[in-house]
Amino acid sequence: MTTFALVFVLVPVAVGVYAYVVYPGVLRLLAARPAAGGAASEHEWPLVTITVPAYNEERSIAATLDRLLEIDYPPERRHIVVISDASSDRTDEIVRGYAGKGVELVRLAERSGKTVAENEARAHLRGPIIVNTDASVRLDKRSLKPLIAAFRDPTVGIASGRDVSVARLGDDANVGEAGYVGYEMAVRDLETRAGGIVGASGCFYASRVDLHSEIVPSALSRDFAAPLIAKEQGYRAVSVTDAVCYVPRTGSLRREFRRKVRTMTRGLETLYYKRHLMNPVRYGRFAWMLISHKLVRWLLPPAFVVGGIGLVLLATRDARWAVLLGVGCVALVAAVVGWFWREGRPMPRVISLPSYFFWGVTAGLVAWSKALRGDLNPIWEPTRREATSSEPAGASRG
Repeated sequence: MTTFALVFVLVPVAVGVYAYVVYPGVLRLLAARPAAGGAASEHEWPLVTITVPAYNEERSIAATLDRLLEIDYPPERRHIVVISDASSDRTDEIVRGYAGKGVELVRLAERSGKTVAENEARAHLRGPIIVNTDASVRLDKRSLKPLIAAFRDPTVGIASGRDVSVARLGDDANVGEAGYVGYEMAVRDLETRAGGIVGASGCFYASRVDLHSEIVPSALSRDFAAPLIAKEQGYRAVSVTDAVCYVPRTGSLRREFRRKVRTMTRGLETLYYKRHLMNPVRYGRFAWMLISHKLVRWLLPPAFVVGGIGLVLLATRDARWAVLLGVGCVALVAAVVGWFWREGRPMPRVISLPSYFFWGVTAGLVAWSKALRGDLNPIWEPTRREATSSEPAGASRG
């Protein structure tokens, strides 16, 4: 029984070490291409359409559009389309006020979800490159040209920006989220150098128009599907280090929890929809990267349940394991405290880090449950984030 329980305990350790240590380590050995990015030299810039899906964003949409209009890109080569998912507040009215500045409003008659909104906007797209961003983030003024410059490489079909997690002004927000975002961007840089990324940043990425024109089912995630579609059509996806997107951290664990459940549920369904890409015989290195980066990571929450059962069994037989179980219980208490932490108050790391970990694992379990039951809700509730300043403090391009 002891050996059996020990194997249980080692399951999440093995999965976690492979996903977060071994996989990036192997990528580093395979990395041969130069990192995507660098200064974008002046040339004839292509016409691009920037799409902004929005639902009840009256508090932030004006600032988002002002920021997009200030971005360093020839105004005559830039077309902005706001896709209102049947907003019921003043979002549409505010967007119409920008009609004279090259901003077009596309309104859905009834709320259908982000993916449907993106599908419906296809008839309004102009130019060979489509840029996708969110109303709740801020793009660095110098970020668009490097993103578009990546398409000078004819093998590139998708170019993804680099997320920089920033705290709300005057608030430490969720430092656990910031650490994870930084790690994820580093892994994507390695993937780019090893051949290409397997998932784009939903906050800021671009695609060739023929790839973007493919219909994506409403319950799926287009930003995850985009690199998969590119692979199917003979292109690769890259992460562009100089295409910076500032993403405010959520100050509420509950909102972050709901976001993770929604994102992972849609991700699991997207992976299943494109499951043939995990065939290593046909897709080789890409299949291995897709399995390692996505599937193995998403297996970690169930693996922790297995490990928890093993730890409880061992703790009943050995005091040393009982001590480890006690440490886990203390972390669980901290996570519960974090769940009820008053929003707007700085959260100490001793609470935020175990909270981010525990509720992230729990969100993964809920997502698996929803995906296996077929409980797929295409209607997205945007994560409400406090707006950042035009140049967030503490954010850098390095």
